[in-house]
Amino acid sequence: MAGLAHASEKEQRIDTNSQLVELLTVNEVAALLKVSRSWVYEHTRARSAPRSDRLPHIKIGKYVRFDPHLVRAFLDRRTSDR
Repeated sequence: MAGLAHASEKEQRIDTNSQLVELLTVNEVAALLKVSRSWVYEHTRARSAPRSDRLPHIKIGKYVRFDPHLVRAFLDRRTSDR
């Protein structure tokens, strides 16, 4: 029973206000931005660019995924810079 009590304490520490957002694939981001897949990959790896200029992404093993809110923030930053 001690193990069960410990598990419920851990669950209580999880932020219940946070919601899991459906992540976008490279193809979905490319279609959304109307650019090629290679452009999306290029802007996730742009090592010469500052991190703030890179397209924010999440690596899950070999897969690259994108939080739509972070993609929107990236676009907003790029728009306000010009």
